[in-house]
Amino acid sequence: MDKTSTISREILEEANRLHERMRHLDFSLNECMLFAPTTLKINQLKKEKNAVILAHNYQRPEILFGVADFVADSFALSVEAKKTNADMIVFCGVQFMAETAKILNPSKKVLIPSLEAGCSLSESITGADVRMLKAQHPGVPVVCYVNTSAEVKAECDSCCTSANALKVVEYFPGKEAIFLPDEFMAQNLRALTKKTIHSWDGRCVVHETFTAEQILAYKKQFPQAKVLSHLECDPSIIALSDLAGGTSDMYNYIKSGDAKQFMLVTECGMSDMLRVRFPEKQFITPCTICPYMKKINLDNVLESLEKERFEVQIPENVRVRAHSSLEKMLTIGK
Repeated sequence: MDKTSTISREILEEANRLHERMRHLDFSLNECMLFAPTTLKINQLKKEKNAVILAHNYQRPEILFGVADFVADSFALSVEAKKTNADMIVFCGVQFMAETAKILNPSKKVLIPSLEAGCSLSESITGADVRMLKAQHPGVPVVCYVNTSAEVKAECDSCCTSANALKVVEYFPGKEAIFLPDEFMAQNLRALTKKTIHSWDGRCVVHETFTAEQILAYKKQFPQAKVLSHLECDPSIIALSDLAGGTSDMYNYIKSGDAKQFMLVTECGMSDMLRVRFPEKQFITPCTICPYMKKINLDNVLESLEKERFEVQIPENVRVRAHSSLEKMLTIGK
């Protein structure tokens, strides 16, 4: 058998592997053949460089099912990275997620395939803004959502996720808390706590687009569907939901329950992942695409591995303080 035949056989085997999972998303074998040469190269390079690829739930299907070693929400991925013996982490997500992985794994080389993979929430606030809020509300504990930069985390008393935000806010003594940067999440927390919540005006470009009218229209069409909404949505949407939380909460709800039909009020990539994990269930998706997440693709993942770019760098004094904020959240969660 000549070399060309061997390569063709490997590509066909890879395409079949991809198709076995991506057929649930209506990808044809021919479409998977287009991805196969690149996913083969990426997976070979991972072995050669002792690298691991972390992919957020919102990523493209060919990344989720073609090259990712772990798929989860941002913080779970960063914690998972601490368990690996890999020397290099390629983070298929947005900038703050790659930073969080570096904060928790300072000895590893952390790469993000595109510098354009930003985040409207993370970019809505700076470390200087946090210091201004602290000056306006002296002594009030500051809780920041994980969707923030390293410099913002470094200024906060504790970080939180959408799943544990209320628990973290309630942990600190006193009748007030500063919660940032998500305006809607802060409003949703106000409905759950007696504390006064001082908030910021950041919003997620994905979740701010959903409306209660839109969800009500879907509910009329699919009355049996369980509505699962992200806590970054407007409170009017949360009021219509069977579950309000993060992507990990959604996954666990679907996995543990008997319901067969779900409406996902979040980014479109989440439904891709769930359709493959739970092919026997039906997902209605009034979803919106995150333009930042989709900046990551197979080509720039391959280039990132080949050239070892773009490496995440965080000043050590910032990293240590940001690490303290993340560790506080882990301590509260125990």
